[in-house]
Amino acid sequence: MAEVCTTCGLPKDLCVCGEIEKEQQRIRIRLETRKFGRPTTVIDGMDEKTTDLQDMAHKLKAYCACGGTHKAGLIMLQGDHRDRIREFLIKSGYPAENIERQ
Repeated sequence: MAEVCTTCGLPKDLCVCGEIEKEQQRIRIRLETRKFGRPTTVIDGMDEKTTDLQDMAHKLKAYCACGGTHKAGLIMLQGDHRDRIREFLIKSGYPAENIERQ
């Protein structure tokens, strides 16, 4: 007997809860200037309950080859990586129309 998802009631192999949660998020990618004029890319709007921000920050840091952190529902990366982050999120399954680049 196949396991059943508690949220949608479908079998686990047909469950679409993760995809629906990604489609409902409005992600904003913006550039901030920090101390001494250093550019910092800030990603907000990701749901902390459905997305592991620590894991996502680790993947983004490795993809962009930069330093960064996550705290208070934000992911902050050193440098201007707005275009690369948008590409990575689209490849990860987030819809392009829900990702806003500022």
